[in-house]
Amino acid sequence: MAAELDNPAAVRRAAMDLLARREHGRVELARKLHRRGAPDVLIDTALDRLAEEGLLSESRYLESFIASRARGGHGPLRIREELGQRGLAREAVEQALKEADIDWYAHLLDLWQRRFAGCVPQDARQRAQQGRFLAYRGYPMDMIGRVLRGRGADDT
Repeated sequence: MAAELDNPAAVRRAAMDLLARREHGRVELARKLHRRGAPDVLIDTALDRLAEEGLLSESRYLESFIASRARGGHGPLRIREELGQRGLAREAVEQALKEADIDWYAHLLDLWQRRFAGCVPQDARQRAQQGRFLAYRGYPMDMIGRVLRGRGADDT
C-alpha cells in the first residue's frame, strides 16, 4: 500500500523518488503528487524547497525532454506541443528549443531514410504518405518538402 502524503516529509520523499527516476517539470510533478493524495499546500512548499536546492529544475527538464524526443525521431513542432501540454511556459520552451543545438534537418533526413529507405516519392500518393508521417512526427512542412524533393538543407 502507498504511503500517505499527509506531512511535508512524506511529500518531499515522494517528490524526490519521482525526480530520482527522471527529470520532471514543476507542473507535472505537482500533478503526480496531487494524484497520490498530497494536499496542494504541502506540494507547493515541497516543490519550492526542491527548486531552491536545485533538485527541481525546469531548464534541466526541458533540456532532457528535448534531447530525448529528438533522439526518438520527433521534430520541434511536436516537442513544442508536448511541452505545452505538460504546462511549461511557451517562452521557456522556445528558448530551450533554440538552445538545444540540434540540427533538425539532419534528424528529419535520418528519420526519412530509416523509414522510407531514402526513396524519393514517385507519385502523389507516396508523397502524401511520407509527408503525413513526417508531419505527424513534428517536422515543419518546408523541411519535409525539401527532403521529399531530394534537396539538401541549404537548397531552395
